[in-house]
Amino acid sequence: MAGGKQTPRQKMINLMYLIFIAMLALNMSKEVLAAFGIMNEKLETSNIKTTESNDNFLASLETKSEEDAAKYGVLFQNAQKIKSLSQEYFDYLESLKKGMTEKLEDPKDYARMDNSDYLDQKLFQGDNLSKEGKEFMKRITDYQTQVAAIVPEALKQSVKTRFQTGDENGKVEKRDGTKQDWINYHYEGYPLVASLAKLTALQADVKATEESALKSMLEGELTSQVSLTNFATSLLASKSAFYNGDKYDGKIIISKTDKTSTPVKAELTLDGRKLTEGKDYRLEAGGVQMLIGAGSPGDHEIVGTMYFMQDGEEIPVEVKNTFATISKPNAAVIAADKMNVVYRGVANPMTISIPGIPDNKVSASAPGLSKRSGSKYVMNPGKGREVTISASGVLPDGQRISTPATFRIKDIPRPGGTVRGESGSVKMPRKNLEISTIGAMLEDFDFDLNLGVSGFKFKVPGQPTIVINGNKLNARAKSALQRAKRGEAVQIFDIKAYISNNKSYKLKKVSPVVVELTN
Repeated sequence: MAGGKQTPRQKMINLMYLIFIAMLALNMSKEVLAAFGIMNEKLETSNIKTTESNDNFLASLETKSEEDAAKYGVLFQNAQKIKSLSQEYFDYLESLKKGMTEKLEDPKDYARMDNSDYLDQKLFQGDNLSKEGKEFMKRITDYQTQVAAIVPEALKQSVKTRFQTGDENGKVEKRDGTKQDWINYHYEGYPLVASLAKLTALQADVKATEESALKSMLEGELTSQVSLTNFATSLLASKSAFYNGDKYDGKIIISKTDKTSTPVKAELTLDGRKLTEGKDYRLEAGGVQMLIGAGSPGDHEIVGTMYFMQDGEEIPVEVKNTFATISKPNAAVIAADKMNVVYRGVANPMTISIPGIPDNKVSASAPGLSKRSGSKYVMNPGKGREVTISASGVLPDGQRISTPATFRIKDIPRPGGTVRGESGSVKMPRKNLEISTIGAMLEDFDFDLNLGVSGFKFKVPGQPTIVINGNKLNARAKSALQRAKRGEAVQIFDIKAYISNNKSYKLKKVSPVVVELTN
């Protein structure tokens, strides 16, 4: 524009054009800076409103957790963790923003906030990150990881995406195709007001994440409670079992039992027999009140459909429940799960119960008897030939039942020695015997016991007996075996066996094994 042969007037006009363009650029820069400032103000206003909304969601969850700790207790605890993590990270970003503007005469004079020195000096140190820069990256990464681990599954990916810091190497691709560190790309060399707006936008992401999590927790649980399609039916009665001749006072209920859940009608059958409203049952708040008798001893099934009104339509809820009627007992039922005896040296499983009395209200006692859970016990008998177990409990009508039962105590039978898992008389080649394991087993015994062998004696005809420690032939035994002839019977006896998990119990003498050499 100023090149070539030009008159002084033309040169002056060109110079004026340059000055005018520079002024336009300067004004545009100030307008852009002001726009960042206005955006920052709007984001801060939005963050205040979101904070109020989040506080209301958290208060609602707290109220729900007080009313129903089973359903909302864990949700409220998770919500508190998310609230705490969000507030901590939000406050950290706020401290950065305060540091950026604390030395400005007018924090709202955005047109003058064109300097990038504050964050350039705070976050970067030459080509590397400063201590504060590393802290900045750690904060955003920790927040993303910790919150993603707590929020419902549907929100995990959005949390990771919202606070993503580049690719797996922390890089961002620029317009020219080159890559740059995420923090440099977003915060290095930017005007102060632009960085201020970016930090406020990051705070908005924190508030939005907190809001999404709290809404999902509260609304998700409320939806599952309100929707009748998710309800199941169950029987509620004064006791778990009934005697023949009793009046059955059970009630078919659904989980929601307020007056809004009264069914409009029901179609039910008892053991295939159609029930009549008013005679066999009546509709009431929360379900159906049964008016039937307990019936004969045995299991009884109530099947059918209850209908509820939802959004002006009848919603069917399937009914399929059972109850048991039993004969009134006059004695406890005590039985050994394996046989009519108990064995010394092993844990004998036993079932002890009294029909019509809950297991947690039945007590049993005997030397060596211990309770595991419910009606399951274990008997570890000591000395003697018999043990007596006494069981007692109180029936719902107040009658007390106490019954003893006597069991014989027997020792574990005599184990049989084995070679390669075979017992008695065995035929095998010489080489096979050399590498075989000597063991012991209990044939036709009702308990699976793991027996080990600590030693045995080995005898080849015409040669001295060899005493061996362990469960395999030693060098002396193998040498003696080499001198044995084909067809000779090698004896393995005085086998020292033990129970792996009860070495203090002394087993009976183990039967020997005879091996006939086939070569």
